Order: sequence, then C-alpha cells, then structure tokens
Amino acid sequence: MSGRDVTGGDVAHASARDRRRARRHGRQRTWPAFWVFVGPFLAGLILFTFLPIVWSAVLSFFDAHNTVTPTRFVGLANYVDMLTNSDFLASLGTFSVFAVFIVPTTVAISLGLALLVHRLRFARAFFRSVFFLPAACSYVVAALIWKLSIFNGVRFGLANTVLGLFDVDQVPWLSSASPPWYWVALVTLRLWLQVGFYMVLFLAGLQRIPGELYEAAYVDGAKPGWQVFRYITLPQLRATTVAVVLLNLIAAYQAFDEFYNLMSSARGYPPFARPPLVYLYFTALGQGQDFGHGSAGAVILALLIGIVTVLQGKLFGFGRRD
Repeated sequence: MSGRDVTGGDVAHASARDRRRARRHGRQRTWPAFWVFVGPFLAGLILFTFLPIVWSAVLSFFDAHNTVTPTRFVGLANYVDMLTNSDFLASLGTFSVFAVFIVPTTVAISLGLALLVHRLRFARAFFRSVFFLPAACSYVVAALIWKLSIFNGVRFGLANTVLGLFDVDQVPWLSSASPPWYWVALVTLRLWLQVGFYMVLFLAGLQRIPGELYEAAYVDGAKPGWQVFRYITLPQLRATTVAVVLLNLIAAYQAFDEFYNLMSSARGYPPFARPPLVYLYFTALGQGQDFGHGSAGAVILALLIGIVTVLQGKLFGFGRRD
C-alpha cells in the first residue's frame, strides 16, 4: 500500500513537472512570434510618438530657433511668453467657440441618428454603414471638397447656388471675418466627418440597455416617447454620453486639418480662425521656426487637455461604479 502511494506520488510530481516544462517551452516558442508582430509597432511608437513628446518637453525650456537642438537654457520664459501672448490666447478662444458649436451639436445629432437607426426593423446595417461612411474619409479630401465645391464663395458654388434660388446675394463663406461665415463651413465639415462615428458608439450603448427596463416602464404607466427616453434611455446612456463629450473636446483641441485646408490660400492663412494647433504650426514651422515657444505651447495645450478631461470625468462621474 505504501509502495503504491509513493509510486503514485512520484507519477503525480513527474506529470506536474512535465506540464510546467510544456508551458515553459510553449511560452518560449510564442515569444519570437509575439515580438515579430508587436516589435515593429512598439519601435514606431517609441520612435515617432514617445521620443518627440519627450524632446518637445525638453525644447520648451530652451531657446531653439531654426534648430531642434537645445542651445540656450531659458527656464520657464517660453511658458510665460506663451501664456501672455495675445495671439496664442486668441487661438484658445477660437477653440472655445469651435467647441461650443461642435460638441453639443455632435452629441445631439449622433444620438438622434442612433435612436432612429436603432428603431429600424429592416436595412439597419445599410443605414448604419451609410451614416458611418464619412468617418472613413480623409479630413484633407473633405476640406478640399467643402472649399472648392460647396463653400467656394462664387456663384457656381453649391451653397451660393442654393441661396440664389431664394434671391439671396452671394456669401463670401471663407474670406469674411465679419460676419464670420467661415464657421458654417468649419462646423458642417466636422459634423459630416464625425457624426457617424459617434452614432455607432450610441448604437452600441442602446443595444446594451436591457429590454426588461422598457417593459417595466410600460407596466408602470410610462408613455412611449419622451418619458421613456428621459427616465430610461438617457440615464442608461450616461457613460456613453460622457465618453462622446470627452472625445469631442479632445478632438476639438486637436483641430488642424479642416482649419488649415479650408482657410489657407495662396496669400497665406488669414489672421482669424486660428485654433491652437494652427497657431503652433506657424510658430514652430513658420519663418522664424521658433521651436522653443512652439514646444512650450504644445506642452501647455497637452496639459490643458489633460486637466479638462480629468475635471469633466470627475464632474460626470466617468468610470464611477453605478
């Protein structure tokens, strides 16, 4: 009996060792494949993302004109200059106006489209794809279409052609600062490009709402429509709505392609409608090539995005357990 127990114990230990050895050899065989797939992406991320971020932070403390090599240490002088620069502060004001227009409008339209598509009994996948398709379009291509075909400011442009049917004079959409008609082109372009993407996020949130909640609401006497939407649908979409607002704000801070490609011309960029990235672009890559001040502005913008994101997450309870 004792011999059999010892033999059984030896067999159990041997099989456990064999399993550990097999797992170890399995991990050793998968490591090369892991680095083949992940290595190039990780190297590109370090080389083209992390290193430029670190180097930009370093340059922000130096006087660096026409070179990315630090020359003279100036401490926080670049930051003070940027925070007291009226043009940089005006670019933040441009962003604020853009965000006021774009964030609530995007949330409302994308949520409305998601509700309509979610209620469809047929061709739901078709309409979801149709509304999402503009999100796959290049910002540069879309901006050129808006600039050359729709809001080009001449009587042959689509917008002015439609206005001409109602005997309305031609509108210089992109060249007039007063009234600022350029906001119509900028906001409609961004809406066309991103509403479909956020509609898909809201659709995913709607599909996660249990049907039993609606059944219980109807049993309790809730009326279909506004009551159900206000007390059932909207609270259940709180996390999705907060995520959409956060992503919209971050995207608004990073607005560049539509502004630069819509507003610039052969005469250069106009003195108005300059969001932060456009201003920093001309600061760092313009005639002066002031990489020190440009890097300081980029760090300020990154910190501002982080602070606003954290504050908004705290305000709306993003990530907090229900």
